[in-house]
Amino acid sequence: MKRIIVTGGAGFIGSALARHLVINEGADVLVVDKMTYAANRANLAQVEHTGRCRLKIADICDQEQMAAIVGAYKPDRIFHLAAESHVDRSISGPRDFIETNVIGTYSMLEAARAHWSSLRSDAKDDFRFLHVSTDEVYGSLGTEGLFHEATPYDPSSPYSASKAASDHLAHAWHRTYGLPVVVSNCSNNYGPYHFPEKLIPLVILNALEGKPLPVYGTGANVRDWLYVDDHARALSMIATRGRLGETYNVGGRNERTNLQVVEAICDTLDAILPINTSRRELITFVADRPGHDQRYAIDATKLETELGWKAEENFETGLSKTVQWYIDNPDWWRPLRKSVYSGERLGLAVPAAR
Repeated sequence: MKRIIVTGGAGFIGSALARHLVINEGADVLVVDKMTYAANRANLAQVEHTGRCRLKIADICDQEQMAAIVGAYKPDRIFHLAAESHVDRSISGPRDFIETNVIGTYSMLEAARAHWSSLRSDAKDDFRFLHVSTDEVYGSLGTEGLFHEATPYDPSSPYSASKAASDHLAHAWHRTYGLPVVVSNCSNNYGPYHFPEKLIPLVILNALEGKPLPVYGTGANVRDWLYVDDHARALSMIATRGRLGETYNVGGRNERTNLQVVEAICDTLDAILPINTSRRELITFVADRPGHDQRYAIDATKLETELGWKAEENFETGLSKTVQWYIDNPDWWRPLRKSVYSGERLGLAVPAAR
């Protein structure tokens, strides 16, 4: 049985990974999470009761505490997902992104290095540190082409710049210290347990409540959509069989404009829960996000050919499952809408810090 630490494991992607590791791979998982606004212990309810998943509330920026946690647990793998991740929030409050995504990654790399250095040769050879990142580090694409692992970094937002910095740290710790690091960069995730500040859950919940469905600009910005359970499978493969020091891009090959995504949500809901009119009438175009990248699209060929991964969900099947999950689980999202985030506009620029 593998002993695995998942940082940020009470968040959206982290909890999907924790559930996959426990349920499908029989691993023993320690979730390390600061439990900020986007974390939710309910995301882990399915696996906590098994006794093979435990939650440790801690801040990854606390280097001394991270060293103690890693040293005591003695993991075979560390999946580092803890991050501030919402572009809009990074525009109005970039400091938290620099601290968590840069300083926190440094802290985890050092904790991992101290643990790895203490291992016997066989355990040392088996240990892996997977740093999980985003396609946003590559910047914006035109109408043609795909991001591949050698695409130069060109981040546009404080969020993507902080993740780019953390990627470079991860690679540097491999090259300088020999730490067995692998890096992954993924496209936009969606699925159950997604905190409702992001596009798909926000639109689903607004549409269920008959509220306006905000679309930035003309809605022409393009994203590649990846179902979160497909991503969790990919991360496990990359950590287990990925080549050390390498980057693997994870994408769903499901490009859609933001407007197409919103319209698909409306149509899916109309088919499941019909109303007198189309929910497309709720679509409202709003001022665009500052520095809004035009298009992201991932080339996942390396992951598919080297490790044999393939997305099981296309956008239509994944979206149908996602919409149905939010319909079926109001007890999960209603408390969040009432007390944490009610759907207000985020990402408006504020005066510079003094």
